[in-house]
Amino acid sequence: MAYTALYRKWRPSRFEDVRGQEHIVRTLTNQIRSGRVGHAYLFCGTRGTGKTTVAKIFARAVNCQHPVDGSPCNVCAACRAIASGASMNVVEIDAASNNGVDNIREIRDEVQYSPTEGKYRVYIIDEVHMLSTGAFNALLKTLEEPPSYVIFILATTEVNKIPITVLSRCQRYDFKRISNDIIADQVARLLKEEGVEAEYRAIRYVAKAADGSMRDALSLLEQCISFYYGQELTYDKVLDVLGAVDTGVFSRLLREILHRDVAACVGLLDEIVAGGRDLGQFVTDFTWYMRNLLLVQTADHAEDALDMSADNLEALKEEAHMLDVDTLMRFIRVFSELSSQIRFAASKRVLIEIALIKLMKPAMETDLEGLMARMRSLEELAERITGAEAFTPGTGKQPSRQTETTESGKAAEETVVELSEAAYEDYEKLSQDWNRIVAGQGKLIGSLLKGTSISCDPAHGLCIVFTNPFNHAAMNIQSRMEELNEALQAQYGKTFAVTTKLAEGQEPNVKVIRGNRIPGIEMDIGMEGDPDFQDSSQ
Repeated sequence: MAYTALYRKWRPSRFEDVRGQEHIVRTLTNQIRSGRVGHAYLFCGTRGTGKTTVAKIFARAVNCQHPVDGSPCNVCAACRAIASGASMNVVEIDAASNNGVDNIREIRDEVQYSPTEGKYRVYIIDEVHMLSTGAFNALLKTLEEPPSYVIFILATTEVNKIPITVLSRCQRYDFKRISNDIIADQVARLLKEEGVEAEYRAIRYVAKAADGSMRDALSLLEQCISFYYGQELTYDKVLDVLGAVDTGVFSRLLREILHRDVAACVGLLDEIVAGGRDLGQFVTDFTWYMRNLLLVQTADHAEDALDMSADNLEALKEEAHMLDVDTLMRFIRVFSELSSQIRFAASKRVLIEIALIKLMKPAMETDLEGLMARMRSLEELAERITGAEAFTPGTGKQPSRQTETTESGKAAEETVVELSEAAYEDYEKLSQDWNRIVAGQGKLIGSLLKGTSISCDPAHGLCIVFTNPFNHAAMNIQSRMEELNEALQAQYGKTFAVTTKLAEGQEPNVKVIRGNRIPGIEMDIGMEGDPDFQDSSQ
């Protein structure tokens, strides 16, 4: 017996077996049960979503001698004849190769004859948008007023090419893309029936690669099974067959882009090419990876919209803090444009390298978005330079001294910072309320400030101390610091001079004390002869 492809072998034969199109199935079964069957239907939607399958089930159901809840019994003579293609009552026409006026005239002549058996003659015209203008015009009158025993089912993937005169004569049904969950569930069920073992991650990737098409999912699955016949399908094996790239590579690539290391990015692309990966699929997957980063940055409950494990989601959240939304939008735009260009390119790799360099070198782009990216780069550079030299006025300094002793017997360094009355009050307010302040911020800033503390040192003045370098770099952007300062001002009714600082290595203990200062007079109070007394006039 000849081998049958999986998508044909497991094609649904009843309405109950159709997955992901419940809204259409329910409507059609209700029409059949109630006897309110229409004369013209238009099934539109992307490839592999069940348009032709539902049309064939519907054709059997309306002619079935013993229908079961609107579905065909698949046992009676009429059902068996239609399923085998021997029935004269169901005619399938491929409009891609039969798109002329003469082909439609043949149909118009045939519909004058009533069915020899069964109730209806059903004409299924697939890819109906390929019909010529003359063919559409020839079909109009018959489509509007066919004999009572004739049903037309038109199927198309490009409904925008259907004339409005045809649309108005049909009941239109839009077939949705099938969700990854439904495809994965169906693939897992078929693998069990076929006796093939597979990792769940592999099944999920096949479902994702199918892009909402059940037929594509089964075709990709069959390709993987054939390559690794008799073996368990693992995630890495599926990636190898489909020419895809693991998400870990996207993480490495993003970090190299942010470090602006052109050589490292080209080297990573070398690895992808040497591994035989499909470059078009790589561009698509990297664009989706950046889309996921954007969702994490902007959505309150991004995990509900992302199909990934908890570990991958945590890694994605960490990387989302490494760049701002505007930069990420520019990255997505560049790669979206690349995905449309690379399809017909003779040298795909060169285009990808140019796009990667564009991401790292905003000066290459002359549009408004590229100019804004260059301005942000200059602002960040200026902030880093001024931040290293910043000194907050109104703070006193005393040299560091060793006063505490650790358990090992070594003296731990302690820095004593003397503040004015007003600065000391600011420090007390923020240090006591800091955890509550962090919890009250938005999701992005709140996550960046998580694990930080308030301190004060001679170089930075009143500062937020970070232990995570990525969070520090992501927060140390002018717009985010302004947002934090506005929130503090709204809460306390005053402006705070707060900077940021990254803790490096063993940080000294900081002791903040209240200085003995007279309001309005910025000078230390001391007595001549006191070794600690300094004359402010010197």
